[in-house]
Amino acid sequence: MLEKIRDGSQGVIAKGILVLVILSFAFAGVSSYLGSTTDVPAAEVNGDIITKAELEQAYQSERSRMEQQLGEMFAALSADEKYLQSIKQSVLERLVADKLIDQAAKAMGLRVSDEQIIAAVKTEPAFQTDGKFDNDRYQAILRQLGYQPQAFRDMMRVDMTRRQLTAALVGTEFVLAGEAKQLAELQGQTRDVRYLAVDSAPFLATAVVTDEQVKNYYDANQGQFMSPEMVSLEYVELNAADFAKNNPVSDEEAQAYYEEHKAQYVSNEKRLAAHILVMPGSDEAAAKAKAEDLAKQLDSGADFADLAKANSDDTLSAEQGGKLDWFEPGVMDPAFDAALFALNKGQHSAVVKTDFGFHIIKLLDVQPGVTVPFADVKAKIVAQLQDKKAVDQFYSLQSKLADTSYEVPDTLSETAKAVGVDIKTTPLFSRDNVPAALNKPDLVKAAFSETVMLKGLNSEVIELEPNHVVVVRVKEHHDAGTLALAEVKANITERLKQDQANEAARAKAQELMAQVKAGATDLGLVAKAKLGRGAQDVDAAIVGKAFQMPTPSTSPVVDTVGLANGYAVVALDKVNAAEGVSDELVNALKQRLNAQYSEADYRGLIDSLKANAKVLYPVEE
Repeated sequence: MLEKIRDGSQGVIAKGILVLVILSFAFAGVSSYLGSTTDVPAAEVNGDIITKAELEQAYQSERSRMEQQLGEMFAALSADEKYLQSIKQSVLERLVADKLIDQAAKAMGLRVSDEQIIAAVKTEPAFQTDGKFDNDRYQAILRQLGYQPQAFRDMMRVDMTRRQLTAALVGTEFVLAGEAKQLAELQGQTRDVRYLAVDSAPFLATAVVTDEQVKNYYDANQGQFMSPEMVSLEYVELNAADFAKNNPVSDEEAQAYYEEHKAQYVSNEKRLAAHILVMPGSDEAAAKAKAEDLAKQLDSGADFADLAKANSDDTLSAEQGGKLDWFEPGVMDPAFDAALFALNKGQHSAVVKTDFGFHIIKLLDVQPGVTVPFADVKAKIVAQLQDKKAVDQFYSLQSKLADTSYEVPDTLSETAKAVGVDIKTTPLFSRDNVPAALNKPDLVKAAFSETVMLKGLNSEVIELEPNHVVVVRVKEHHDAGTLALAEVKANITERLKQDQANEAARAKAQELMAQVKAGATDLGLVAKAKLGRGAQDVDAAIVGKAFQMPTPSTSPVVDTVGLANGYAVVALDKVNAAEGVSDELVNALKQRLNAQYSEADYRGLIDSLKANAKVLYPVEE
């Protein structure tokens, strides 16, 4: 049979078929390169494509920027897929805006020449050394960023072309000095007011709410009573800290470790030092010359203690003949330290310079390093060996945890048996009230993921802390929905009672307002002169109301305003002009307004271009 097959494969017909097969594969391969891709783009702007790869690259860059800016806060936020999706959508809208600007610039005939790009590169401070363009630095930075020079220049051309259009628009914006001054005067304005708060608390006792009212409120406001999506989990946990207590260490093991690592338990050599210090003051050269002269005197046989008492600027040690203290290596200034530990007992150094001045150092005595007895370090060694055993056990079990939870993905029973621990469970929780022990961004993300929550499979191994991991699976899942009336009845009742009390407080405030307008002066209103917009000692609602009220003429302007728990009567007596509006404040407001106007202009440009464009967001079928 094999002979016939081999002979048949050498025939003309067989060779022809083989050629056709080879050609079909060849043309299929070529068409995959030359033909149009079948991938659905992220967006299409007037026929120009924004690919999913472009979107993903821009999205990852934005994520990196936000991680650097927000730190741990971003880790918590990123556990919510909806939040990440909103970031991705905003990135896509930015790419669409860039595409619209590119198209508008092209339609207007805007161009950037090679000479302009070269000039921009040469004047970029990042590419300069000592204020001059450094080609080696330029090439190094491009390599670091992963750009080829031509690709970088192309990117700059696109960016500079965009800026021609946006800068021309934004650059035309301006703020009048009078406009900024008027705003400064409005912000600095103060008001003389009187007010009286009517607390709703006294009216709560008489508030009555029927079951029918509760039911009507529930039916009309069901959007307020949505329960979030919730899960309860089963999980298998491995924590090296739990293993340490179950790993006893014998005296023999501890002794053997001590003998093997005895060098670690030798105390450092200590040296008793003395010095003569000459501080430089305003004349460093003179101080150095004095120190060198003292060193020569010592070399000639002068007594160190006598010279220290007579000449050292360290008055405390000078009284002791220059004697300092016992020092271990690394305690003193590096130069002092090096000189001290290079001396033999009784020797003095040459002049040594430190940040304190010029020293001459003498070694008075040496205390050799000694081996710490085993008994003194036994407890520490036992703890170290227990931790090591625990970590070794942890890594061995972590491997089993990962393998078994993956191989048997629809239960944790086999996993728990393999690693010898019990399965733990959690109560139902939402994204906002995760049990404290498991409240880590990666775990929350896994708990509400499609794999765990919807497919019911085990998660991957999730690290909570170093040497502390879990694998989770869903035990119970509740979709987001409307809470039953029975669950929220008490809250609705309290809310409706509060509403009744607030309404009673409002009616009382209306009565008081009428009396104030009629000229009553014995109502106990609190007077506040020169109330500012940022006042902290007055309820923010009263402050806001005071600055919404028109300027009074012959009589006060009186109105009411709702508070968190009640109402207040507010009487505006006088509007005071701002005091001391500085030029600095006016200039700062001009800059702020200019930035706001420029941002509005840019948004207006994008909105205008988008309104006249065909922007599509294809969806994969």
